[in-house]
Amino acid sequence: MNEEGIVEDLNLIVATQQNIPGINATVDLSVRNYLEKPDEVLLNSIEFGIRCYDPCLSCATHRLGEMKLEVVVRHGEEIVRTAKRGAAHGR
Repeated sequence: MNEEGIVEDLNLIVATQQNIPGINATVDLSVRNYLEKPDEVLLNSIEFGIRCYDPCLSCATHRLGEMKLEVVVRHGEEIVRTAKRGAAHGR
């Protein structure tokens, strides 16, 4: 903080940064359980899992199924599946 009381340097640690390992594990579990299901089922399960760890997303987007989301599932370098919702579909 400078002499005028203005913060000039700040390091924020937000929920998303703290929870990346848990988010990644939950996304992996969702993909394993819902890979063969319709896009909306897969995307909703991934979105639900992310919201459990990230309170900012839960407050910013209140309704399940409204989060813009694009998922690319890979096995090594091979793309196994893609699923998109939101701006990717022009909504």
